[in-house]
Amino acid sequence: MESFDDVPFLGTVPEPSIPDDHLPAAINDARPKKAGDGQSGDPGTPTSDRSINSGRPPTHNTSELGGGTPISSEFPQEEEDEEPKVATSFEREPGSAFAQKHRVCVDTEDEGVNRMHKFTLYETATRFYVVGINLAETRFRILKIDRTSEYGELSVTEDDMVYSKREMVQLLDAIDDGNKSSGGLKQKCSAWALLGFIRFTGAFYMLLVTKRSQVAVLGGHNVYQIDETEPKSEKQSEEERYRAILSNLDLTRSFYFSYSYDITRSLQHNISREREAHHRGVHQATSRDYNTMFIWNNHLLAPAIQTLKNPYEWCLPIVHGYVDQAKMSVFGRVVYISIIARRSRFFAGARFLKRGANDLGFVANDVETEQIVSEQTTTSFHSAGPGLYANPNYTSYLQHRGSIPLYWTQENTGVSPKPAIELNLVDPFYSAAALHFDNLFERYGAPIYILNLVKSRERMPRESKLLHEFTNAVTYLNQFLPADKKMVYKAWDMSRAAKSRDQDVIQTLEDIAGDIIPKTGFFRNAQDVESGLKLQNGVARTNCIDCLDRTNAAQFVIGKRALGYQLHALGVIDETTIEFDSDVVNLFTTMWHDHGDTIAIQYGGSHLVNTMATYRKINQWSSHSRDMVESFKRYYNNSFLDAQRQEAYNLFLGNYIFSQGAPMLWDLTTDYYLHNTDPRLHLDKKRPNYISWYTPEHLNEREFPPLPVRPQEPVSHFDDYWLEYYRPLNVSTMSKVFSYKMNSTLRYLPHFRSGNSDPDLSPFVPRISQEQLQRDRPPTRTVRIQEPSDQVSEGSTVVTEQAREDPDSWKHQPPSSTKQAPSSGIMREPAFELDEAPRIPPINQPSTAITTPSKAQIAQWTLGQLVSDSLSPSVTAAEAEEYERYINHPLKVPLVVTSEDEMTASSIREHGANLDLLEYVNKCKIEDAVLEANAEEDLAEYAEFLNVSEEGLTVVSDDYQKKRYKRYRQWLRGKSLFKQRVDP
Repeated sequence: MESFDDVPFLGTVPEPSIPDDHLPAAINDARPKKAGDGQSGDPGTPTSDRSINSGRPPTHNTSELGGGTPISSEFPQEEEDEEPKVATSFEREPGSAFAQKHRVCVDTEDEGVNRMHKFTLYETATRFYVVGINLAETRFRILKIDRTSEYGELSVTEDDMVYSKREMVQLLDAIDDGNKSSGGLKQKCSAWALLGFIRFTGAFYMLLVTKRSQVAVLGGHNVYQIDETEPKSEKQSEEERYRAILSNLDLTRSFYFSYSYDITRSLQHNISREREAHHRGVHQATSRDYNTMFIWNNHLLAPAIQTLKNPYEWCLPIVHGYVDQAKMSVFGRVVYISIIARRSRFFAGARFLKRGANDLGFVANDVETEQIVSEQTTTSFHSAGPGLYANPNYTSYLQHRGSIPLYWTQENTGVSPKPAIELNLVDPFYSAAALHFDNLFERYGAPIYILNLVKSRERMPRESKLLHEFTNAVTYLNQFLPADKKMVYKAWDMSRAAKSRDQDVIQTLEDIAGDIIPKTGFFRNAQDVESGLKLQNGVARTNCIDCLDRTNAAQFVIGKRALGYQLHALGVIDETTIEFDSDVVNLFTTMWHDHGDTIAIQYGGSHLVNTMATYRKINQWSSHSRDMVESFKRYYNNSFLDAQRQEAYNLFLGNYIFSQGAPMLWDLTTDYYLHNTDPRLHLDKKRPNYISWYTPEHLNEREFPPLPVRPQEPVSHFDDYWLEYYRPLNVSTMSKVFSYKMNSTLRYLPHFRSGNSDPDLSPFVPRISQEQLQRDRPPTRTVRIQEPSDQVSEGSTVVTEQAREDPDSWKHQPPSSTKQAPSSGIMREPAFELDEAPRIPPINQPSTAITTPSKAQIAQWTLGQLVSDSLSPSVTAAEAEEYERYINHPLKVPLVVTSEDEMTASSIREHGANLDLLEYVNKCKIEDAVLEANAEEDLAEYAEFLNVSEEGLTVVSDDYQKKRYKRYRQWLRGKSLFKQRVDP
């Protein structure tokens, strides 16, 4: 969207003197074809620019359809992708070059799938024209929007004709000629997709996607994210304020669409539906089967559905969540790993504002995550030979996360980062939970494996309240289900286990995942069961209190186990498990980390606080500061920004619709009634059955339609993947193709030494850590300079042996009581590298191989040595002698003595502590000490200096320095300075 000030505004303007539909008679000689003849698919498939970092959030644009200066369609094009990300209009003057390029596919009578993939918006004084173009630019459609209709009404006319490019140029020229007196026909903008129409207090707005980037390809069908939007508003009226509120919903963040693949449904459902349609003799599905639960622009599509014959040929549904794709190279075999997360539009909102479930059974933070693993021997969903939609190289697995389906809330006052949890309604029949689980049965089948990760033991009960209530709800609902369809409930305090030293969080999750996958199964496409067809029946539902950090880690481990099953089914590996620290798991971890970050930003306002590194207990020191920052971000967003986000959600999703006499959106004290049914309607509502709370048909096992008989028509008659993926008649640079640019396990291969002639390039082999890699590098020479001693001759050097010790050895050995005497030189344990210096072996020791430790090893060894020294402290004789001389030095003699005896030369000799003073005064040995006259005077002066009165606060100018030391001594004994006696 250019900006919300540029959103196409479908308002009322004066009618011009010449109607814009005054067309020359030459147009009547054209031979257009009706759109319904032999085709009912979407208008065209685009090939957009590809984005390397598919985890980056997506974006969208709108252009205003209002009177004014036309917006130029010339945008700067980026050279690193196949096509420009910004949509450009077609040339209205067809020349010989165009005819030469399209000489093969210029026949508009050809039937088959033909979807529009690009749109150009034109305007006159009275109408807007939307021209739809297919991928090859051989078929054109036109949509007319009346600007003179009644205020608040949408008047859209769909032309049934399909035009060639020459005919469309003639039609636009005729419209331009017929409106010369009122300004003619102006091009407004070009777009990749139409999202629909929305109305606030007055006229309608049209939302257009003007920039996109490719994030995945499934069966030859591209998936795109919406890119770059800058909403603006001047906030001068109620209309402008609504536009500003909608601008708070950044459609540049994680919104996705596809022209030819239904991303609102799972792969299992899409292939099953296509096979069912062909089995019934329908060449392609004649009706759309989008899952409206995940269509976030469903409110915007409603006006188009009401006014257009084929609304989904013009307007595309978008999903909110996360899409990422990467590839794994297995000795030349390429395997794609795709992750698609779909967020429900029901009961959607910010973290503390949407908790639990509403009275319709929809839960907060409801996200369905699908991982698709496919071997790219062939691209499409069709198998080699006569099998339509029977490619055995496609597998998928579904997971679900969602808030605990009870009536509970948290008051976000901004004072506490963890507000108290309140159960607002105690329902003995658990109606909301019953509706929620019945919906899960409808979507996924049975059984449902519930993994509850909330805390079980707390000093101040918070999460544990929900644990007991949720356990009771599952127990109550389970008693009415058939024995073989009961829900499996597993409650585990993951947070407590992560803080415990004797529990392995990852291994526990691995065991749980090993129990889940055989129960739910996974989907693998094939012709029939004998050839390897597998279906997923049931789903794993994971939740913690927020369904963010702990849930994402648990879902990652479950997905990792499912990935092993999927690769085994494809014949890539011979086991169903894969190891941590291998290339494929490192790649998979990165994808799930980005997945968790995106979901956390959408719901909580910050990235993940606890990542897989936290639960694997690696890099804990470096990740602690990051966790603190993310916690503060989440607290700030929840306290100050969630209310704005919630208003934008309610407006965009159609939860709030303006009506005369009703309060404005910003005047509502709560949005409870926007997400729940009107209590007045409960009187007319039929009371649900509290025993038969489920729909029996939803418990049936999923069945797959038989393989349809392939008709005589070519595959392009049913599926346009070839045109979309391979783009015939266009020159493609291989380095710019998305499949070549996506993330790969090849980037995780270590740098092997040239001496290793047989490196293991398998992506399933665990790689050594960086510290171990440093340890295995060729040795370099290190020396330590020591002060000359009796044992070592001057100028000799000793090779550092301690640096070669195992840095982890102190962990496994008891503290040693005998230690090597440290050197007494100025430099303690220094070492420096000499790249090509000859190695100097230790004296009286044979020459041995030397390995230079890394900085991390040296730091770890230093820490280990510190711990060992603290456990077994010891000093050498030389150190003890030096320390004794230090503490007995004359400069360290106490300035305040504790003895009351008069200080004389004889008394000094009687106190051994004063021998150093005596030596200092006489400048001679103790045994030969004979005090001279000058020495006696010095000693007498020193004794007078030490003679201090007991009353320290009685100070005169002469004894100020002496009294302050006396006062200090009393203070050290615990007496207050203000409670001591003063001399009279």
